[in-house]
Amino acid sequence: MRASSILSLAAILVSFSAATASAVSANACSASSPEHRAALVELYTSEGCNSCPPADNWLSELDHARKTSTIVPLELHVDYWDSWAWKDRFAQPAFTTRQQQLTSTGGGHVVYTPEIFVGGRELRSWSSGASFESRIQQLNSEAPLADIRIDGHSSAPGHVAFNAAFVARKDLPDDAVAYAAVYENQLVSAVKGGENSGATLHHDRVVRRWIGPVRIVDGRALISGDYTSEDKHAGVVAFVERGATGEVLQVAELPSCGS
Repeated sequence: MRASSILSLAAILVSFSAATASAVSANACSASSPEHRAALVELYTSEGCNSCPPADNWLSELDHARKTSTIVPLELHVDYWDSWAWKDRFAQPAFTTRQQQLTSTGGGHVVYTPEIFVGGRELRSWSSGASFESRIQQLNSEAPLADIRIDGHSSAPGHVAFNAAFVARKDLPDDAVAYAAVYENQLVSAVKGGENSGATLHHDRVVRRWIGPVRIVDGRALISGDYTSEDKHAGVVAFVERGATGEVLQVAELPSCGS
């Protein structure tokens, strides 16, 4: 099952507020979650799916058009399209598992590509600008249940270390858990087989490393990690979600600090 109707990003009119990321020095930077609930947008995709490139392009355009952390997009490549004809080098079994879990907790039974989740909930009408905008505005109108701060610093040439700290606000559910993801932009694949054989695919916001879930204990959690970034196209996203439902309660993003 695949989504077949994808509209231009020009139809999507989302209002954004001031950015929260700030440089601390040439070798350190930080970002904090906003005072409203930000929207995590997850695209589940595969290079083996010929319906997916338009969705990949939509996510890239969405990323380029956004101005703040009121919306944080991620592209997760699933592995169930992999075959002898073409194996997606960005695919991870963990992303297939997450897609299945989000589908199940949301009452669904079938996973497919491309599929979009906003705030941990499937949005089948994501290609409709009005529907997408409405969902984003709904989330942004709510108060967050947690605060997130991501600090990063260059620990070696081309190497960035980060700490993501999570602090509960009042009414954070007891089953809340924390995650961090390292993403990469400006990735290109010349596909040699499968449904997209002969195509050159471009990807942004591709998750390369996934950390979590980490329980929030006594109102706090900490996730540490690192990544290499020779061309400054990587960054970190951290978010809090309900363990039982998959609902994403808050999200923050730290673009690459450089080296």
